[in-house]
Amino acid sequence: MKSIIIRPHLTEKSLALAAKGYFTFVVANFARKEEIKSAIGNLYTVHVLEARTIAMVGKTRKAGKRMKTVSKAPWKKAIVRLSPGEKIDAFEISQEKQSV
Repeated sequence: MKSIIIRPHLTEKSLALAAKGYFTFVVANFARKEEIKSAIGNLYTVHVLEARTIAMVGKTRKAGKRMKTVSKAPWKKAIVRLSPGEKIDAFEISQEKQSV
């Protein structure tokens, strides 16, 4: 069986959404909403209320000495909403005090 959840998608926007109870993940292109809900529920032992999916377009850029066009593969993003009061530890930010 192929893995449905690839990794958490950690950006400034996704961390701001995590504070509101919405958590963002990079998922497999073939994954359906029901499969995503059950996979995240089993992996993190939480109750997923809803899942939203977005098909992200692969970007193209120029790279290398000859500036060839290189394109990244398209990918799929899922935003899931958990039951109130539940969290996923991967989205927690630990802020350490810096010495002066």
